[in-house]
Amino acid sequence: MEKFKLNNDVEMPEMGIGTFRMSSSNAQKAVESALADGYQLIDTAEAYYNEDGGGRGIKNSGVNREDLFVSTKLWTSSYNDPDAVDKALDRLDLDYIDLLFLHQPSGDWKTAYQTLEKAYKEGKIKAIGISNFDRSASMLKNVLDFAEIKPQVLQAEAHPYFPQTEAREILKPYGTRLMAWYPLGSGDRSLINEPIFTKLAKKYNKTNVQIILRWHTQMGFVVIPGSTNPAHIHDNADIFDFTLTDNEMAEIAKINKNKRYY
Repeated sequence: MEKFKLNNDVEMPEMGIGTFRMSSSNAQKAVESALADGYQLIDTAEAYYNEDGGGRGIKNSGVNREDLFVSTKLWTSSYNDPDAVDKALDRLDLDYIDLLFLHQPSGDWKTAYQTLEKAYKEGKIKAIGISNFDRSASMLKNVLDFAEIKPQVLQAEAHPYFPQTEAREILKPYGTRLMAWYPLGSGDRSLINEPIFTKLAKKYNKTNVQIILRWHTQMGFVVIPGSTNPAHIHDNADIFDFTLTDNEMAEIAKINKNKRYY
């Protein structure tokens, strides 16, 4: 599994398992399957109500904690809770969190961001993230201006129909990495079956989905496709034995529709 270096020199795997819309038991099984298959990144959230399952999956995997990268998110109801980070650690049953996000730019997010900065300085979290702060350029600039410790990662919707062009330009001076949710456009077949992906899938002996996921990592995005199917989990990660050319990346860029699904 290849890794990106964040703006604080912490290394983060380029691909992980996402657990959105999974029950706690299904998240546990997905994490166990992913870690058995060589994954190192697990993404969850307080609002998914499955952090405990993810934590059990980590414990059951037998993989050393220091070899894993765990990201989760605080929900807005926790933004004014000074103990929010400790409670997240308890839910996951971990001693530290690799990347902790604010899930939404609502409520008292400034107080919550300062809570993350305090936890970062105390070593309880290794990186700070913001999720869905890309809904407007002004909001994204606002949090970047406010932050004493600039965020390491923005998690947001991103895929070939919406490659986050404006947000990437805003983030570039700070070295903030983009982490993509809805990486396959919420499973839109019109996106997945774009002729360019079909053509490249034949060339590289891959699936269209694998071509899209490889596009993400070559764009510099961390990508977290979710699945509870061990075969799909395996196939999603089988993307690091080929490289799309610059011309192929440019051809994919032409299908940008500036289209969000959420």
